[in-house]
Amino acid sequence: MSDSRQTGTVRVFDTTLRDGEQAPGCSMNPQEKIEVARQLETLGVDIIEAGFPASSPGDLASVKAIAGIVRKCTVAGLCRSLEDDIDAGWEALAGAVSPRIHIFLATSPIHMEFKLKMTPEQVLEQAVSSVRYAKKFCADVEFSAEDAFRSDPGFVCRVFGAVIKAGALTVNFPDTVGYAMPDEFAARIRYVREHTPRIEKACLSVHCHNDLGLATANTIAAISAGANQVECTVNGIGERAGNASLEEVVMGIRVRKDCFGVDTRIDSTKIYGTSRLVSQVTGVKVQPNKAIVGDNAFLHEAGIHQHGVLVRRETYEIMTSESVGIPRTGMILGKHSGRHAFEDRLEDLGLQVDRDTLELVFAQFKDLADKKKVVSDRDIEALVMGASAAAPETWKLDHWAVNTGSALGASGTIRLRHKDERLKTRVSTMKGDGPIDASFKAINRIIGKDPKLELYELGAITGGSASQGETMVKIAWKGRHWNGRGVSTDVLESSIKAYLSAVNAMEWELSLGAEKRG
Repeated sequence: MSDSRQTGTVRVFDTTLRDGEQAPGCSMNPQEKIEVARQLETLGVDIIEAGFPASSPGDLASVKAIAGIVRKCTVAGLCRSLEDDIDAGWEALAGAVSPRIHIFLATSPIHMEFKLKMTPEQVLEQAVSSVRYAKKFCADVEFSAEDAFRSDPGFVCRVFGAVIKAGALTVNFPDTVGYAMPDEFAARIRYVREHTPRIEKACLSVHCHNDLGLATANTIAAISAGANQVECTVNGIGERAGNASLEEVVMGIRVRKDCFGVDTRIDSTKIYGTSRLVSQVTGVKVQPNKAIVGDNAFLHEAGIHQHGVLVRRETYEIMTSESVGIPRTGMILGKHSGRHAFEDRLEDLGLQVDRDTLELVFAQFKDLADKKKVVSDRDIEALVMGASAAAPETWKLDHWAVNTGSALGASGTIRLRHKDERLKTRVSTMKGDGPIDASFKAINRIIGKDPKLELYELGAITGGSASQGETMVKIAWKGRHWNGRGVSTDVLESSIKAYLSAVNAMEWELSLGAEKRG
């Protein structure tokens, strides 16, 4: 263990809503982002990076909404080292109780030469000027040296020292392309601590990517070398192979506190519920053998393992499932279950809903319980997600019908109601290559747009013929992308709901852009 071993608390900077959401297929609508932000606040992260405000009107609106809701932790917005970006960042963050402007600029030779087309001195000057500009609006400014690990260490220390002098309270050392090995990454963090002027006045952060599968290892190695903020995402989602996984980093230093002497503010019993929420809203399933939150993380099939666990759990479990919020209960919910049992189950699963949403979800639970003998935890999660994280309904499904057969072809009839009561209910019948294609075409005809269907996935939430079908879709229109999700015991209905969910996300975000232009 290095002499730089720490004591105390390491800050957790969660970038699920920014870096995580940038991953292909992981986009979230504004309402879903708000739900995830609320859960991250409950989880106990120190900083929520809510988005990249200058990237789109929708992202700016989402960051602004999150900044207005979150009260127990800092809300950050990412900005390039440009005044227009910083202006947009502050517009989004101004209503936050604790705002942070997060500025980044590349410092590696390859980035400076080929992407920025700037000299090192120009990069240094722009880094300082952008931090000074941001300080006019916000006391809390973080500066990230993009691709820091592949940068000249001495140059990074010069830049860090200069931006700290200009007012940056946090300097971030990213392994942007996941190139580092743990030993050398720890050595680089020690070098930065020892050679950066005024480093004692700033928090030293790390941001590791997982291209070689070492993001968590590098992050934990950095903590051992003196880093006091970690940047990570729930389930490790993110660009390319992803980011350091929040749950792995948190539980790594908590289970091995004897090695690190530090901890975080994270309420680990909320980890599983947060993981499930992020998986649901992004449509990205957690691999079964994923550490901490995978379905197999606490299962034992080998006979020798089962025997050991039955005798004493510690023989093969270094932490309990309850410590990360995975409930172990024999309670079965069905049509005779009451509201109190249902609310208790929501709490066990880490699912938080307001009173109105609770009424809606409980009614849906009763309807589902009439169709299924037993309602599983996954069923309940699906109901809550469908009720709480969907975009506002510009269009509401009023009726659907399909006609299909081997000799008939397929047609779909859709009737939608617009949120504006002055507009009439609209009906369309279209033919297609199967009932789902026909139904989607009917929806497109009603809304007057023809988005491209980029992803369609259909699965069962649980096993058995009575399982709910869960459909995930991704649509694209004019270079922008939206996800949708639908759940029903009828797979055709779940598909229609999913497509309409994506359409409503599109309509809402486009309306936000129109309002901003207006």
